[in-house]
Amino acid sequence: MIVVLDLLIHLFALFFAYLIRFDLKADFSLIANEWAILSKSLWFFVLIKVLIFAVFQIHQGLVRLSSTSDFKRIFIAELITSLIFILGSMLRFYKLDGYFLFPNSVLLMEFIFSTAFVISGRFIVKLLYLEYTRDKGKEEAILIFGAGISGQLTKRLIEKDTANLQHVVGFLDDASSLHGKRIEGTRVYAPNLLEKLQAKHQISTLIIAVQNLERSKLKEISEQALELGIQIKRVPEARAWVNGAFNVSSIKKIDINSLLGRPVIQVENPKMEAHFFNKTILVTGAAGSIGSGLAAALIEQKATQLILLDQAESALFELEQRFQQLATHTEITYVIGDIYDSARMQYLFETYRPHMVFHAAAYKHVPLMEANPAEAIRNNIGGTKIIAELSAQFKAEQFIMISTDKAVNPTNVMGASKRIAEMLVTELNEQYHTAYITTRFGNVLGSNGSVIPVFEKQIANGGPLTLTDAEITRFFMTIPEACQLVLEAATMGHGGEIFVFDMGAPVKILDLAKKMIQLSGLKPYTDIDIQITGLRPGEKRYEEVLANAENTMPTYHPQILIANTRPVAAPQRKMIENLLATAAKQDNEASVRIMKQLVPEYISNNSLFEKLDQ
Repeated sequence: MIVVLDLLIHLFALFFAYLIRFDLKADFSLIANEWAILSKSLWFFVLIKVLIFAVFQIHQGLVRLSSTSDFKRIFIAELITSLIFILGSMLRFYKLDGYFLFPNSVLLMEFIFSTAFVISGRFIVKLLYLEYTRDKGKEEAILIFGAGISGQLTKRLIEKDTANLQHVVGFLDDASSLHGKRIEGTRVYAPNLLEKLQAKHQISTLIIAVQNLERSKLKEISEQALELGIQIKRVPEARAWVNGAFNVSSIKKIDINSLLGRPVIQVENPKMEAHFFNKTILVTGAAGSIGSGLAAALIEQKATQLILLDQAESALFELEQRFQQLATHTEITYVIGDIYDSARMQYLFETYRPHMVFHAAAYKHVPLMEANPAEAIRNNIGGTKIIAELSAQFKAEQFIMISTDKAVNPTNVMGASKRIAEMLVTELNEQYHTAYITTRFGNVLGSNGSVIPVFEKQIANGGPLTLTDAEITRFFMTIPEACQLVLEAATMGHGGEIFVFDMGAPVKILDLAKKMIQLSGLKPYTDIDIQITGLRPGEKRYEEVLANAENTMPTYHPQILIANTRPVAAPQRKMIENLLATAAKQDNEASVRIMKQLVPEYISNNSLFEKLDQ
């Protein structure tokens, strides 16, 4: 049927070309004369059109799904048929009866009309198909932020998907030269018109289609949209477009990580890969958020051998399954063990003799450690001591410890235990050739047990979201940022340093909770309630990265600093031994009393141990 229709279109184009040639005025005798010449050529016209269209497979595609590549093939096929007609005309004129197949002016017009009519016909069929197959339900109004290539492709994708009920109202773009213009029929607006557009069109979704948008700008436009009740989505990275994985379902809701409000911390050190080349590296706490992130980063840096240690069997098994999917030359060994088991750790070091140790194993949950001080001391201090001393005994080049901002002016057992561990490794750095390095950072977004996964579960369950205090703030960083800090510390550190990040302004947890509710398309306090439960034992309202008594030195990177801490005095070394012995007896109060002597700035907050400060 399509072949016949195309032939009728071509015959009409030929007839129309003759009418134009004769200025739409032709008497019967002229028509009869022209027909006598044309009738001998018409079979050739039809044959060539059918053959050339068959060669170019013009009729193999579905008309309703015609694309620009189909239109391009039609144009080339029409051009070739016209060239064949010109060649045939020359042969007939000079070799046969002295007549052309068709006048040259007719061939030129026939080419133009045939190409236009065939392509237009397919375009009309495509539009009608899209219109009549589209769900006739109420359409959602969509805005796209970014009128560039990504934005235009996103618009086409949405309009092509007949199953979705979305209509692109317009583009938002910072380029003032585009404001008021139309791109593919869709108007471009200034971002400051978002509120007016929402009032006029009831915008449901704003899609961010700028690949490398500054985080501060992303935060600004997203917060404005969320306040207006507009859902935020973002197109995937460009590589998803290249491999053909980009579709409507891949336009995902923006995640809370994107709304930190500060630039992403980037560390680009060309020496990093060489630093880990041909090295055996031990990672303790490897199944945790930071430990597994470090392991993945070390694989990316082409470390030769990784020893991944954790006492959590199931979590380590899941990590093994994840890494088995990677194509890597890194040899990976998975070890179950407790860092406080000195015999097990001794065997581990004797067997593998690591060149570097990344010590991420620690108990980190503040209320649990407040209730179990002896275990916090045993693991966070005693376990660190065992691993750190074995690193020196087996001549490891570096020992890199993962610490926390809770170690600064601690108000809880967990923070104090990490501060004492920092003091311990700093003191060991003065005794051995192993370089002992500490990294200290704030809360890690999305880590196990952190506030974001908790809020996500509470939202999924319909609320309420619970937080301990309306004024509580925290510093945040992502897992990749944290792992970059640790690897950079290993690369630039010489021993004895405490590396910290300038993480910008702290984030108010109440604001974080509101944004997460809004990102889910819901309204705080209306759809999902937020409840204040009161500070937990040992919890701070505000956390710090650097203590008041500390000062810092700059590094080559403006966001990476080195904290100078006071040296560990000889009496403190004996007190740490005494602390471990006391904790072994499960004497919690006596253990915390020794911790407060070791760390004078440790003042308990909302805790049973406040009485020890009086």
